[in-house]
Amino acid sequence: MRTAVVTDSTAYLPEELREMYDIRMVPLCVIMNGKTYEEEVDLTTDEFYDEVRKGGALPKTSQPAVGTFASLFEELSSEYDEVVTIHLSSGISGTYAGAVQAGEMVDGIKVHAFDSEISCMVQGMFVLEAAVMAKDGASADDILARLNDLKETTRAYFMVDNLGHLQRGGRLSNAQAIIGSMLQVKPLLHFVDTKIEPFEKIRTRKKAMKRIVDLLKEDAEKFDEVQAVIIHANREEEAIQWKNEISSELPNVSFRISHFGPVIGTHLGEGSMGLGWMKK
Repeated sequence: MRTAVVTDSTAYLPEELREMYDIRMVPLCVIMNGKTYEEEVDLTTDEFYDEVRKGGALPKTSQPAVGTFASLFEELSSEYDEVVTIHLSSGISGTYAGAVQAGEMVDGIKVHAFDSEISCMVQGMFVLEAAVMAKDGASADDILARLNDLKETTRAYFMVDNLGHLQRGGRLSNAQAIIGSMLQVKPLLHFVDTKIEPFEKIRTRKKAMKRIVDLLKEDAEKFDEVQAVIIHANREEEAIQWKNEISSELPNVSFRISHFGPVIGTHLGEGSMGLGWMKK
């Protein structure tokens, strides 16, 4: 059986990796100044942050139409027997639900939707794992079993410079946003049961980043090999410096650097920084 792998744009997988592993990507949209852009298609991350910095109304985001997924699945049915479609957390977007609905509409191919319960390149690591297995001939059931095993070891922590973006977008409660801004804290956030929740409140950015590394070190001691990704919102130099500082301390951890693209950046804001990982 041939298995196709699909994801959405919030995995922020580079185009060359998508092409190398035959990964299909369905974009989410950002609405800015009355125009709708498909991220990773007609709006780059650099263009997005440049536009936001000009001021004006805050951008809005939208998930793909169910019909977009259905059309892709129908197209894939001519070459593939199954689809594994991997999406950002169902607690912050209806994208996963839309993929499920589309899968039920299409005949001739079996669609298996996977809720990553996370986003960005940590989601992307699930996608890459699935794509490598699919190229080797693995069935959808085998791929999903592996992804669920990896999910048990997946962690991600991130911090934002301004909690207001999350609060306005409905991803964090108003009370939490007010408390954070009053105390000038840098709260660590993470995903709990598909939703974004505070993990700890820390006073400075430097201490918050150190706390994340300490959490990674705890997990790195449990596994022979760990794959990790530093994710930044238009702070590439800081991300590179952070990677250089911590990689020598963790010889069994392989690091990538990725970014918060337009859709996720809309809700987190420029300057956000995160670190996610899972076992290899």
